[in-house]
Amino acid sequence: MQPDVGCVGAKLYYPDDTIQHAGIILGIGGVAGHSHKYFPRDASGYFSRLRLTQNLSAITGACLIVRKRIYEDAGGLNETDLTVAFNDVDFCLKVQELGYANVWTPYAELYHHESVSRGSDTAPAKAKRFQSEAQAMLQRWNLHEDPYYSRNLTLSREDFSLAE
Repeated sequence: MQPDVGCVGAKLYYPDDTIQHAGIILGIGGVAGHSHKYFPRDASGYFSRLRLTQNLSAITGACLIVRKRIYEDAGGLNETDLTVAFNDVDFCLKVQELGYANVWTPYAELYHHESVSRGSDTAPAKAKRFQSEAQAMLQRWNLHEDPYYSRNLTLSREDFSLAE
């Protein structure tokens, strides 16, 4: 409802009540990863981030709300280069380029059975597609400087631990 907000995302849990998504951090795993993945449901997170509404570079498309006009102005999802992975990250970055903030809230909570319907990306054909999509993201965006994540923290894990 705020005119400067583009996308809003929710706090998502796995069926075992651990966190699946609390926002997306650019650069984790090479492209982007979920904030606080596998933290317990009742954890407060890094500097209480799991309890605070906050701006982030991206949020997952598994549960994302955006006004139709902003969706159209950003050009929607990239169905050509990002058929499965990272299309939500790309979309949020396009929304941010338009001058809008992407916001994650802990007050909308849902369960998300991540990739249950499509399976993992480890099969050879899926791994090849995933790598192609990762390359498309790396060519389009600077994913190594997330303004909402300290450069002193690791990009190897989704737990806010110190960089080695």
